[in-house]
Amino acid sequence: MTAAPSTSADTTHPTGVPGLTTVENTSPADVAAYCSELTRPAYPHQEIYGQYCTIHEYVDCPPDEAYEYLKQGHHLEEWTFSLRNFEPAGTPGLWVGDDLLEAGTRIYCRVETNAEARTVDFHCSWDQGEQLWMIYLMRVVPAELVVNRPGSVITWTNCRHPFYDANPRPELAPRLDRTWVGGYWDLFYAGHTVEMANLKAILEHRHRSGVPVSVPPRAANGSTGPAVAR
Repeated sequence: MTAAPSTSADTTHPTGVPGLTTVENTSPADVAAYCSELTRPAYPHQEIYGQYCTIHEYVDCPPDEAYEYLKQGHHLEEWTFSLRNFEPAGTPGLWVGDDLLEAGTRIYCRVETNAEARTVDFHCSWDQGEQLWMIYLMRVVPAELVVNRPGSVITWTNCRHPFYDANPRPELAPRLDRTWVGGYWDLFYAGHTVEMANLKAILEHRHRSGVPVSVPPRAANGSTGPAVAR
């Protein structure tokens, strides 16, 4: 799959790096043929979602409003399937709540954001708050830029940390027969799709109804749920 090197001068192209496929060593026709070989009508689930799980959705809600909603951690109790009852965990910026997916399971959470890029990252873990290794990476993109529509495109990625395969603190489990969070990994795409549909429904309903997209926290003490770390 090689072709004669390009005759155009390119002082920026890396030299001495094996395995690169670029226009300098591969013709466009050859790379198109190779890409066709790599493209199949069906793919094993493990091959697509074994190490990384990414979903995305168009939402008819302005990106600034969608971002402000996501960054306020108490909204996790609205759009996620099972995260509830957050309260301060005693460390600044760290919150703890219940993951009702598994009875008796506590989940710790910290929110990290970047307003310029509209990223909202939820750093979480079951059972303990010392190492937040379950990280949910979300970004709100202005839909006008990418699909020429008003509203937002929201992306959500999870990476398969090794702790999904083995609980690093089994002694903290509320019971011996509890299913570990990693046992659900093969269902992450489907489960997160359900939650993204919840997020879309809430944002679109409130935006189209002309009411504020974000709502005050339900806690009587006014706490705002998992706090934002900037």
